[in-house]
Amino acid sequence: MEINLTDRRAFITGGSRGLGRAMAESFALAGADVVIVARDVDVLAETCSSLAAIRPSGKFLAISADVSDIQETERAHSEAVSFFGAVDILVNNAGTSNAKPFLEVSTQDWFEDFNLKFFSAAHLSRLCIPDMRKQKWGRIINTLNTAAKAPGAASCPTSVARAAGMAMTKALASEFASDGVLVNALNTGFLISNQWITRWQRDHSDKTFEEFTENIASKIPIGRMGEAQEFANLALLLASAAASCLPGASINIDGGLSPVV
Repeated sequence: MEINLTDRRAFITGGSRGLGRAMAESFALAGADVVIVARDVDVLAETCSSLAAIRPSGKFLAISADVSDIQETERAHSEAVSFFGAVDILVNNAGTSNAKPFLEVSTQDWFEDFNLKFFSAAHLSRLCIPDMRKQKWGRIINTLNTAAKAPGAASCPTSVARAAGMAMTKALASEFASDGVLVNALNTGFLISNQWITRWQRDHSDKTFEEFTENIASKIPIGRMGEAQEFANLALLLASAAASCLPGASINIDGGLSPVV
């Protein structure tokens, strides 16, 4: 099945690396114009150049912004709309894991995690949905984590922020499906991404990356970590007309690891 996103306009937070970059490149290849938002100017520029190389006729813009800040979020959205018009596809992908033992989680940790992972998604959804409703078509994809469904020990504040995102996904899906605005969530498990590379470099530099991932893979039913492109493939489906009967889904991409479906 070939996915066609021609004339669609996608806005992806956390879009410069890892899962976000894989989604941006897949959307561009399928014909969408894409705005990517992240903080690192140099990485954003490199990713934006990659998008232009994939489809020279497309419109691509990199915006440096901290989406945990409401004013920065509003600025990024305004720049995107000025650049290519109303957002058709919103991907709330910003945020990395910040799990730690509960008694080590400070009040500041709670605020920072919710601002980045939950409130940024809520605010951007509120900014984008009015235009989506007007055109009777829109897609919102929230990147979450399987801990939102099955939180383990020492998983705060991330598991709680992601659980809030899951509740919002279902609430918005129920409220706006009749307007043609479909809201879904993708729940990451152990997927090879920039944050895993960073963790390997920081904590396990005595091993090769292959050795590091093999140890993790031994815990996963399919016997390996997932790839960013596999995540992007499913996001591409959810962003398209092919998923027109799928609002309110929360899909695990974890190789079968989560005890909860």
